[in-house]
Amino acid sequence: MGEENKVILHGMWASPFSKRVELALKLKGIPFEYVEEDLKNKSAEILHYNPVHKKIPVLVHNGKPIAESLVILEYIDETWKNNPRFLPQDPYKRARVRFWTSFVQQHLFETMFTVVKTDGEAQEKAVKELLEKLQVLEEGIKEFFPDGNICIDSNNVGLLDLVLLSVFGPYNVQEEVLGIKIIDMEKTPLVYSWLRAINQLPLVKESIPPHDKLAAVLKFMRENALKSSSA
Repeated sequence: MGEENKVILHGMWASPFSKRVELALKLKGIPFEYVEEDLKNKSAEILHYNPVHKKIPVLVHNGKPIAESLVILEYIDETWKNNPRFLPQDPYKRARVRFWTSFVQQHLFETMFTVVKTDGEAQEKAVKELLEKLQVLEEGIKEFFPDGNICIDSNNVGLLDLVLLSVFGPYNVQEEVLGIKIIDMEKTPLVYSWLRAINQLPLVKESIPPHDKLAAVLKFMRENALKSSSA
C-alpha cells in the first residue's frame, strides 16, 4: 500500500457502522490499516478528523478524512470502481436502493435501538412497531427479488446488503439477549432468506465478532440504558 493510496479506518469492533465500512473495504480488496478506537477516551485523531460529530467510523484516504458510514460507503464505491459495485449504474435503480437503505437506517435501526433500551409497555410498543416495519421492508424488497430467488455472492453485494447486515446480521444475538423473535422465517421469509444468504458469505463470516462478545456488549448497552431511564 503506497503512500499515494494509503487508507486508514478508525473504528470500533462492535460498532455496526464501523463493521459495514470494514466489510466494504474487504469486499473491494482494498488494503487498509485499521485503528481500534476507545469510545470512552476518544483519540486526538478522531477529534481532529471528525470535529463535527466526534464519532467513528472515519476513513482517512491519503490524509483526507471522510466521516459517516453511508457517506464513506458511497465514497469507496466511487473511488474504487471494481466489483462489487455497491450502487447500480441506472439512476432510478440507484435511487430505489438509496430509498430502502434510508428506510433501514432511519426506521428499522432507530426502532431496534428503542427495543434494546426499553422494557415493559414501552418495549412492547417498540417491538410491535419494529415488526410492522420489517413487514414493510419484506414487501418493498420484492422489487429487488421479483422471483423470490435471492442470489448473493462477493461480487454483487450492494449498499442495501451492507446496511441490512450491520443492523440485523447478528439477529440471533439480538433475539437471545432480548428474548423476542425478530427475524421470523414465516412472517418475513424474504428478509430471513436475505440475511441468511449474506451471513453465509466467507468474508462476512470472517468479519462477524464472536457471539459471546456481541451478546455481552448488547447486554451491557441494555442494562446501562435501563439504569439511565430509571434514574
